[in-house]
Amino acid sequence: MKVVSWNINSVRLRIEQVIKFLEEQQPDALCLQELKCPDEHFPHEAFEAAGYIHRHNHGMKSYNGVAILSRLPFAKTDIKHFCGKEDRRHCMVTFENGVELHNFYIPAGGDEPDVTINEKFAHKLSFLDEMTAWWAECRVANPDRKAILVGDFNIAPSENDVWSHKQLLKVVSHTPIEVEKLEAFRKSGDFVDSVREIVEEPEKLFSWWSYRSRDWRASNKGRRLDHVWMTPNMAGTVRTASVYDLARDWEKPSDHAPVVVEFNI
Repeated sequence: MKVVSWNINSVRLRIEQVIKFLEEQQPDALCLQELKCPDEHFPHEAFEAAGYIHRHNHGMKSYNGVAILSRLPFAKTDIKHFCGKEDRRHCMVTFENGVELHNFYIPAGGDEPDVTINEKFAHKLSFLDEMTAWWAECRVANPDRKAILVGDFNIAPSENDVWSHKQLLKVVSHTPIEVEKLEAFRKSGDFVDSVREIVEEPEKLFSWWSYRSRDWRASNKGRRLDHVWMTPNMAGTVRTASVYDLARDWEKPSDHAPVVVEFNI
């Protein structure tokens, strides 16, 4: 089962790139974030023609939005709202083999890592706290569930997930409080980082590069903001894992590259 997570930064603007990627990589399930597209304008026809006939999209105009596109049928679909906001940051499906696939778009958090002056950063931390409490409840209700959690988490947790640990310690996405909150969420499910099962530390690995860099590949000032995690009962099932950074070279690309993980399930 080949699963991909990709912050596409407007699905309608980049639908041709998405279809190109699907044709080249042939994943079983593609999880997109930052659709910036209300459900009534989602490009269903393009995905249908590409063979992704099972779709669960949860979008809104201009901001956020998540979707799961699949060649495999769904037994169940659901969504979860956090922080009292219906801002389209989560959707999930259960496949017929019982495996759950959750797609998250965690808030970016704005520019200042200070909750007293930045409501967006406060929202991000609260969002992470709610995710942690929610999954703890989910785990109690069904401790044997098999789940894959993917998405743009907007946090690079390890010093090997950023181009410069020292220079980014006070930059939103790599601050100690964000890393601490994400680790608390990881512990709530004892999740395993699927990508780091294959691309082991201390090897540097990034999935996002700023638009501000004219030659992003030469400077390589990236961060690994996009993740694919799994519940511990799926440990050992990862066959391959990589970041498809070629997509970052395409014309008018997203600033994120797809994260591709293949499981033996």
